[in-house]
Amino acid sequence: MNEPGKLIPLHGGYRKWKSFQMAQLAYDVTVRFCDCYIEKRSRTHDQMVQAVRSGVQNIAEGSQASGTSKKTELKLTKVARASLEELRLDYEDYLRQRGLAQWPPEHPALMRFKARRCATLEQVRTWVEEERRGLTRTNTDTQGRGRVAKESVPVSERPCSSVTSAQLVANAALSLLNLACHLLDKQIAARGKAFVEEGGFTERLYRVRAERRMHG
Repeated sequence: MNEPGKLIPLHGGYRKWKSFQMAQLAYDVTVRFCDCYIEKRSRTHDQMVQAVRSGVQNIAEGSQASGTSKKTELKLTKVARASLEELRLDYEDYLRQRGLAQWPPEHPALMRFKARRCATLEQVRTWVEEERRGLTRTNTDTQGRGRVAKESVPVSERPCSSVTSAQLVANAALSLLNLACHLLDKQIAARGKAFVEEGGFTERLYRVRAERRMHG
């Protein structure tokens, strides 16, 4: 909500948003994924990297623009959402065209991945390596936070030891993108409601001028 009587409200702060953090991590993962598994000179390589870059950049630009134009913020956030949707389809195409399974959210490997709450590319890489080697499982501590226990697990609980790294990374990237898109959908809905109820810069300017005349 805007602060009463303030012409340009607080804006920016996108680095603290979960949507930005997930999109940025998906960016790092995608660059690595494309360098490893997509022909560098192909259009797909460039399109995937540019799509996720567009998502990250437009979240940031929309946040910065929000101080003077809620309409611009909405537009840029929608562009970010569309760019991440494009990337999501690219990952789905990669899996489908190679006969690799796209896992549902409740897949054991994805549950372990989400419990990790990875924040860096290196943390994602560690998860992939451990899933491939079948060395760890994720437990939950008393605070509900994911933690990794170094112990053997029955083969029936370790379905990923024969899965390729590409399949693991693609499914992990889709998990990140699903969360980022969900959060952006909520942002768009909230920003749209605020814009309808409060207006934009012009309406704030009118209110500020009216208040100043009233208090003369």
